[in-house]
Amino acid sequence: MPADSAPAHRGHRFYAGIALVLASAIGFSGKAVLVKLIYRYAVDPDTLLALRMLLAFPFFFAMAAWSAVRAGHRLDRREWLTVIYLGFIGYYLSSYLDLLGLQYVPAGLARLILYLHPTMVIALSAALYKQRVQPRQAFSLLVCYAGIVLVFVEQASFARAVSDLVAGGALIFAGALLYAVYLICSAEVIGRLGALRLTAYASTIACVLAVAHFSALREVRALIVPEPVYVLGIVLAVFSTVLPVWLMGEGLRRIGANQAVMVSSAGPVSTIVLGFIFLGEPITLLQSLGAALVLAGVVLVSLKPRA
Repeated sequence: MPADSAPAHRGHRFYAGIALVLASAIGFSGKAVLVKLIYRYAVDPDTLLALRMLLAFPFFFAMAAWSAVRAGHRLDRREWLTVIYLGFIGYYLSSYLDLLGLQYVPAGLARLILYLHPTMVIALSAALYKQRVQPRQAFSLLVCYAGIVLVFVEQASFARAVSDLVAGGALIFAGALLYAVYLICSAEVIGRLGALRLTAYASTIACVLAVAHFSALREVRALIVPEPVYVLGIVLAVFSTVLPVWLMGEGLRRIGANQAVMVSSAGPVSTIVLGFIFLGEPITLLQSLGAALVLAGVVLVSLKPRA
């Protein structure tokens, strides 16, 4: 490659990475809205989780097989147990709690709560590993949770039952907390397997667990749902589950984690806008202010200080 074309190549790579991460963030942001639309057809969370994972399974399995062949490294027994554990907490149980909570919580608030997971990583690392919380991190935690309180108080004024809002928020918060535990525990495994391979393996395992969960609680005929649910389910599985995972991985390779955090902050904003368009969820000044505080706090806590 000629020397004068190297900067242009890097520029194209950077902007491609921005576009990939942005597309991933918007894809993930649509999940809550799609779930709320599916719930209008009286589909329960157990059935929805199974349907989503069944539709996503072929893609994740193919991704896992491709990454295994490419890596040329077989997992030993300990690594398999670790991956199964991570798939259980990070993708199966966390997703299930999210679906349970979305029965009671608006899509925009749900996405903001899930977006708190970087702050949870900081808090858990301090509690479990005695890592010192830097002043900047402490300030960002305060900003984030002040924003959530603001949005929560605003949503309480629209809620029919505040107790349902609290219960739903607690379930989604628990799901985000489990995902934060997944992120902490997966750091060592990612170093050996790579992020994409771990995600593919853990997601495939989560699919199997979700189907087992459904089989234990429901009959197969429960999967016979109205036709629009299948259409929404395919969109949910492909465009808000599988594709965003791949897009984020490719985007991270090009622009790095710091830039990706800033670009992905468009996700919660996208959820709020999509919730307004497709669900009629109100957008208020107070909610916008709370969302801005959450996004600012997460970006602040995620950026690495310069050496």
